[in-house]
Amino acid sequence: MEIVAYGVLKDEEPLLRAVFDRAFRGRHELRCLELFLNRDTAPTAAGHEVVLCGANDTLDAEVLRTLAGGGTRMLAQRATGFNNIDLTAAEALGLTVARVASYSPYSVAEFAWALALAVDRRIVRAAGRTREFDFRLDGLMGRDLHGRTAGVVGTGRIGTAFARIAHGFGMRLLGWDVTENPDCLALGMRYVEHEWLLAEADVVSLHVPLLSNTHHLVDAEALALMKDDAILINTSRGGLVDTDALLETLRAGRLGGVGLDVYEEEAGLFFLDKSLEVMTDERLARLMTFNNVLVTSHQAYFTRDAVEQIVETTARNVEDYVAGRTGDNTLVPPPQS
Repeated sequence: MEIVAYGVLKDEEPLLRAVFDRAFRGRHELRCLELFLNRDTAPTAAGHEVVLCGANDTLDAEVLRTLAGGGTRMLAQRATGFNNIDLTAAEALGLTVARVASYSPYSVAEFAWALALAVDRRIVRAAGRTREFDFRLDGLMGRDLHGRTAGVVGTGRIGTAFARIAHGFGMRLLGWDVTENPDCLALGMRYVEHEWLLAEADVVSLHVPLLSNTHHLVDAEALALMKDDAILINTSRGGLVDTDALLETLRAGRLGGVGLDVYEEEAGLFFLDKSLEVMTDERLARLMTFNNVLVTSHQAYFTRDAVEQIVETTARNVEDYVAGRTGDNTLVPPPQS
């Protein structure tokens, strides 16, 4: 069987091939493509029973019909989130779907703090200046994090890792989630209402999945509650933040800084080289004009440790499919015969 993987990054491919070679020992071939799966590229999967996909692939009902019509029977998502997959359509088409339920939480949590520190201490602007031998400190003053308040929205594995780092800085911890995490309580975290957290926190970091009830969780009303000098960090999913509302807030001169590793309309942009093209996404272009906003291209997870865990879990998911097994990573089980 030949397995095809879409949206494979150059640094990811050697790890992906090594893990699959070790797992299957030549029983299955792996074809790696830089293409992202969408309505235009879905026909290229014809003849491949197993397709490896990613968070920026578009797997709506139309794409899934094309895949199923071409012989695909299993989708292995190389990510935790699955909001890009129409699971109802997949089940109706008899497609098995699996994901990577978890991987190194430290990769994302550490990167979230890297964004927060870079924004707080104006590191990107400072580095740009020194490259031009401008060594002034004007406009580069930041704030100590010690003694300030970190608001952690979502206290699962990543949110907890983020909270531990905040605790190390000597910060007060506020949390919001549907259930209280004992590990966070042990750090001294106080769970509060969402509105209270937004109003009190100096740094707000988002660590919840994108679901119907979390879409635009940070909207105009939420942003209005935040302190004028608060820092907002999103390393989870772009749809958690209402970009238009964020632009209006920034235009009003509010928020001390924003660090975004994800963006609402990142599909078709992130992971691609658009440097020689006209940027037609006006909202993203406008975000880039604010000197207190730092945007990175969904790289928070991108450490060797995390990627190795992701590809190893993906290989196990394929092994489970071949063996007719289901597990914690299964989103849509194989159809009943």
